[in-house]
Amino acid sequence: MEIDTLLCKISALVSLLSSLEKKVLKALQDAVTNHNLAVQPNPPPLEPTPINATSVKNHARQLPVHSFQVKMVRYGRQTVSVDVDVGVLLFDRKAGSFGVERVSHDRILQIMKFQSSPAKVRMVVDSHHNTPWEMTFESARKRDAFCQLLQLMKTRHSQLSEPDVISVFAGTWNMGGSPPPRSLRTWVTCCGLGQTPDDSIALLPHDIYALGTQENPQGEKEWTEHLKATLRSYTHIDFKQVAVQSLWNMRLAVFVKSEHESRISHVNTASVKTGLGNTLGNKGAVGISFLFNGTSFGFVNCHLTSGSEKVLRRNQNFVDILRLLSLGDKQLGAFDISLRFTHLFWCGDLNYRLDLDVQDILKHVSKREFEELMCADQLTRERHKRKAFLHFKEEKIAFPPTYRYERGSRDCYLWQKYKTSGVRVNVPSWCDRILWKSYPDTHIMCTAYGCTDDIFTSDHSPVFATFQVGVTSQFSFKTDPNSGMERAWIELEGIEAIVKTASKAKFFIEFYSSCLEETRRSSENDSQSCDVPGFLKLAWSFKQLPKLLPIKSDMEYLQDQHLLLSVKSCDGFESYGECCVALRSLNGASEQFETFLSHRGEEMGSIRGRVRIHVPKDRRGTREKIYEWFCFEKDGKGPVRGHTSPASTRIQINRSSAAPPKLTPSSYTNPAYFIFEGVSVARRVEEALPQRRDPQVIWSGNEALQLPKLSGRQGFDRRPSRRSDFTEIEIPAILPQYAPTNELHTPQTNSSYQLFPAKNPSPVPSPSGNAISQYQEQTSQSRDKYHGKNIVQDSTLPEKNLRNLYMNHSEIIREKARRDKLLPERANPIRTAKAPSVFPYTPTPLAQCQNSVTWMVGQQPLGPTGDNSLTALQIAKSLSEVDFFPTEQRSPSIPNQRPSYRNGPTMHGERSYSWEKEVSVLQGAPETVRELLSTLGLQKYTLGLSLNGWDDLDYFSGITEEDLRAAGVTNPSHRRRILENLPRNWN
Repeated sequence: MEIDTLLCKISALVSLLSSLEKKVLKALQDAVTNHNLAVQPNPPPLEPTPINATSVKNHARQLPVHSFQVKMVRYGRQTVSVDVDVGVLLFDRKAGSFGVERVSHDRILQIMKFQSSPAKVRMVVDSHHNTPWEMTFESARKRDAFCQLLQLMKTRHSQLSEPDVISVFAGTWNMGGSPPPRSLRTWVTCCGLGQTPDDSIALLPHDIYALGTQENPQGEKEWTEHLKATLRSYTHIDFKQVAVQSLWNMRLAVFVKSEHESRISHVNTASVKTGLGNTLGNKGAVGISFLFNGTSFGFVNCHLTSGSEKVLRRNQNFVDILRLLSLGDKQLGAFDISLRFTHLFWCGDLNYRLDLDVQDILKHVSKREFEELMCADQLTRERHKRKAFLHFKEEKIAFPPTYRYERGSRDCYLWQKYKTSGVRVNVPSWCDRILWKSYPDTHIMCTAYGCTDDIFTSDHSPVFATFQVGVTSQFSFKTDPNSGMERAWIELEGIEAIVKTASKAKFFIEFYSSCLEETRRSSENDSQSCDVPGFLKLAWSFKQLPKLLPIKSDMEYLQDQHLLLSVKSCDGFESYGECCVALRSLNGASEQFETFLSHRGEEMGSIRGRVRIHVPKDRRGTREKIYEWFCFEKDGKGPVRGHTSPASTRIQINRSSAAPPKLTPSSYTNPAYFIFEGVSVARRVEEALPQRRDPQVIWSGNEALQLPKLSGRQGFDRRPSRRSDFTEIEIPAILPQYAPTNELHTPQTNSSYQLFPAKNPSPVPSPSGNAISQYQEQTSQSRDKYHGKNIVQDSTLPEKNLRNLYMNHSEIIREKARRDKLLPERANPIRTAKAPSVFPYTPTPLAQCQNSVTWMVGQQPLGPTGDNSLTALQIAKSLSEVDFFPTEQRSPSIPNQRPSYRNGPTMHGERSYSWEKEVSVLQGAPETVRELLSTLGLQKYTLGLSLNGWDDLDYFSGITEEDLRAAGVTNPSHRRRILENLPRNWN
């Protein structure tokens, strides 16, 4: 009996030990999974897929059914469930006796979104003649999640062997030299602040992950294994590494799903150093490029120069990376990387700061007033001035500045940085950014943009963005299999271009495309004229242009192709401007294209032409892409199909258009071309003025961000005015001899300027001496009139939008009181607070400009030239955004009142209350720092400044008193003398 009892107790003990062993083992496995310390076991086998499923779907995980609460017009509130795996929608109409209705994926013909109601969709079921089902979701976030699940359902149940659209994740993080936390899941799943995905789609794996880091202390292998383990922990997918590229502590790693591994080809990597004269890799960029079937992708991760005052250097860093980063097709050597890829994603610690006082920034952040802060964002301003990231796009920022936090928490910013040279202030800023640039008429949509709020190891927060990107199929052979069949051809009927150059050489055009067997070249231009110095008008007739023969003759293939054009000199074969033209928008008998020319990130002119594409009748069939299944309705004005990225307008919903709007004859571009064409400026002014003057804007996501007019004087982040920069030229408000016209054309591009005249423009005489004098006289009277009313006509913000113009009000009040105290006798100040103007600008007459900067125009007034035309210098001075006031109007210099160039809005935000500098003591225009110092009698500081990196006159314009002291200029009067005579004060 006792033996039986003992056996029972032993058996129970064995069972308890076994149970305890299982629990311990499970706890260890969970710990390993959560902390990414070991490789996960393979996921359980999936259920067999339907017969019509393709190889893309064989690897797809089974998704749970997601439900959404909606309101429908006829049935009221109900629940709609999306079953992606089965391919049906379930409508549970609880009220009444309708029961549950099933709608299969093939019955859904179209989904329409609304611009005015972001939470509403309209679904067409069974037939386009049926009344659409209108559903209103709880939020726009829920609606977008529903649409993404529908798109995924359509993709899984389509008959396609290759995808039409893929999802891309891009992330950037400055790790601050500290090891990362064990889990990075919130970063790669876009959890945190800003525009984040709904919980129903947050854990869906993306097709491509591109993760860039700066100041990363881990090695390549250790870091990539950490990332792969993080992705595997929540997706249960073994992602394949496309490439990893490093430069010192900078890393860029790209991963793809294993099912896409065979679709990746032509992988390239490169890096560029931009630190200390482009020799050190502490600053610079790394890049990875590849082909996904027939679509080219480029990813760039960069770390630019730090410091609030180093805007010019950051702009130059960007240009150097564009020029020197060797990625993509080697045949595209004439193009920088912004034109080598269908989609280019650019992320990193760009280091652009906010030009505001710290306390004002914190006040706006606490109120989540990010739009007001964006008006002081240096990157936004540089993009607006077209000095950096020309024609790149960025989603609207709805998250707080990601730098500089106190490590270990995200409760407060730590903006004071103690160094041996003193205390440096780093104001909270959006240093970490993600931008992109895509070919025209391609599908791309940013679906998330934000930062994490639970990763504390660095003083930067990780930033993420996700995109839905359209891709094309890969055609395996180079030419048509049957050479006897009729082939497609592309015929160029004529091309005109305007190029910013003083050269009188002949030019030709080179044509590049992946759809061409080889590069084609035109003959030299047969027409050439130069009416305004610095701008050249070129033309090629039909006889000078080649006939292009694509390698494939199918319309399905050609509509996804693009032509790259490069305008080159016949002398040195140097490119003077490049552009991209989409063939999708040219499918017709004879279609016109018009776009801008750029070179190394700078706007160089414009180009237009007429193209005729012939495709054999039996090969004109096309199919609807998955992403074209969606359309967008602009306030009830009718649907716009698809979601493409046209080169023209970017209003909120027409970022997508499978059939992009035709460009009007008046579209783009540099204001100086307006004079060059001889078109009435009155027409341009009215185009920008339907009721009032449209504010200056820059696109941030789907919305237009209104920007303040920048200060008229030269700042530390502006090029010296000794160089004529025609991209800064602005057209006078209105020419008196031309009456306004009511035939208004809405501009179709990001610019409100015209390149070419309208089809039937009113005759405009060439600018003669009489016209110029008449123009000067009337504009002078207009200027005097407005000065008498203490109004300066350069306002660009309507009254209702003045809240977006940030000013440091406390500093303004102090400065105004100080000015009133020092200058009580001054009755007519040069700049005062002003009401909005209906005219964009009031130009300064040339006669008043000739004494302001002596070395630019000489001591004698400029007389009229032989052909009675404006010289380049006169145009630049009369039309630029800088105000040239006569010497007698300048306010006297006040000692010890030099504005601060660091961490405050004095340079940009306080335009209405800025002091006018005294005329420089310099009598000649120095070309080097040595010449400048010699003119001032301070040449003994040349060596010390050169050793500290201040040997370039452009960069020297941004020097501060602290920098001078560090370079050995110990005498305060010498520092003040240098600062008062910097190139930025030469205006």
